[in-house]
Amino acid sequence: MSTIGYVHGYSESEYTRMRDQSKTLAELLHFDTRYPADTHVLEAGCGIGAQTVILARNNPKTYFTCIDIAPNSIAHARQTVAAHGFKNVSFQVADILNLPFADESFDHVFVCFVLEHLNQPMHALQNLKRVLKSGGSITVIEGDHGSTFFYPRSELAQRTIQCLVELQAHMGGNALIGRELYPLLTRAGFRQVTVSPRFVYADPSRPEWVDGFTEKTFIAMIEGVREPVLQSGIIDKHTWEQGIAELKATAGPDGVFCYTFFKALAYK
Repeated sequence: MSTIGYVHGYSESEYTRMRDQSKTLAELLHFDTRYPADTHVLEAGCGIGAQTVILARNNPKTYFTCIDIAPNSIAHARQTVAAHGFKNVSFQVADILNLPFADESFDHVFVCFVLEHLNQPMHALQNLKRVLKSGGSITVIEGDHGSTFFYPRSELAQRTIQCLVELQAHMGGNALIGRELYPLLTRAGFRQVTVSPRFVYADPSRPEWVDGFTEKTFIAMIEGVREPVLQSGIIDKHTWEQGIAELKATAGPDGVFCYTFFKALAYK
């Protein structure tokens, strides 16, 4: 993905988090991500290929060109796809803000968890529109950290989440971009824009969601920005640690955690 600084970093623990996230959310986010046979799809900002393997598995007769600005991520993605044996995927290092493709090169475009990290999301969408064929679709999936609510209620836990929102904004990104997909796509000139919220609910009666989302996806994401948050001075160490402890209580015996993703579909 083209970034001005990927807020979560490129550590092995972050790669693990992304893989855990993709497995947990696969059905929720991708049950309706289907493309016709023999069409060509651009996946922009593929990262380590966590979403790519889902797309390739669900669309075995579709051809995917997957790009990312980070060579190490592309290397990981190639290994992941090769390990699964998919033959309908190719990769290349490329910048979403400077796409190396001719106009109207692709039947469809897919973008997941990318726009939040860009300081020019509108420019990115306009670039993607250029390489999309007339009548082709674009699918965009983003989260929105402002959609989080949970039990037990905790102002300090909420503060730790806000730290990530503020850090990402300081780096030029937008952790609240999910709610903006409709106006962004509309202003970029796409038509027939529809946005579908995808709601995550986790409590002890759904242990797979507590483990896969509350703990391994969301809390791991917040914990992963500990060092840059503390270095920035947004919050002091004691308050951060107390907030994280109270956030972890949402994955406990009485805990409830809720979050909303937004999936947009639009056409050129």
